[in-house]
Amino acid sequence: QVQLVESGGGLVQPGGSLRLSCAASGTIFSPNAMGWHRQAPGKERELVARITSGGSTNYADSVKGRFTVSRDNAKNTVYLQMSSLKPEDTAVYYCNYGSIWPPRDYWGQGTQVTVSS
Repeated sequence: QVQLVESGGGLVQPGGSLRLSCAASGTIFSPNAMGWHRQAPGKERELVARITSGGSTNYADSVKGRFTVSRDNAKNTVYLQMSSLKPEDTAVYYCNYGSIWPPRDYWGQGTQVTVSS
């Protein structure tokens, strides 16, 4: 059982920055991956960024060069530093945790990010 709690969402102007945090608690297995997905109204949920316990990262093409995902393994916390934000980044951002063995996948409750002038 893993609980994920996101924080850091809010309203920001285009070109601004936000930092999201997600703290995982419970039984954490390694190797694992933690990351962020987002979903805008009427659109499919999409991967934004992901980082494994070994430090490998993946990013959506739309956020490369603007977003940075990182993690603190000691705190079981993943971060998403977002800069140069665009209106199209507006979405609910969901934290995700997954392990290969045992095979598990957990989601946070989501945090709203709104980019608007």
